[in-house]
Amino acid sequence: QVQLVESGGGLVQAGGSLRLSCVAFGSIFRINTMGWYRQGPGNRREFVASIASGGQTNYADSVKGRFTISRDSDKNTVYLQMNSLKPEDTAVYYCNFKYYSMDYWGKGTLVTVSA
Repeated sequence: QVQLVESGGGLVQAGGSLRLSCVAFGSIFRINTMGWYRQGPGNRREFVASIASGGQTNYADSVKGRFTISRDSDKNTVYLQMNSLKPEDTAVYYCNFKYYSMDYWGKGTLVTVSA
């Protein structure tokens, strides 16, 4: 079975930075799309960023210009560099790998941004 594990969450002050990582373990190769979602207090899970196998990226408007997604396909790893963090970014961040018709999710890593 495939397991995704996120890391890098923590507590930072507004304006600070964090880098999240997510690695997939198991029999998965040539992942089509890697992405990040988040769920803040009282909110539903929302899209943050994604990166396709060819390098095309997409970002939610709320994070555009502040967050950067990247991937190392050979290591089945996706990163999310988060700069200029705001309290509104506080959420559990989940990585998502799309592999053909399959979706794989991590258990999440908590990011807390203090004012």
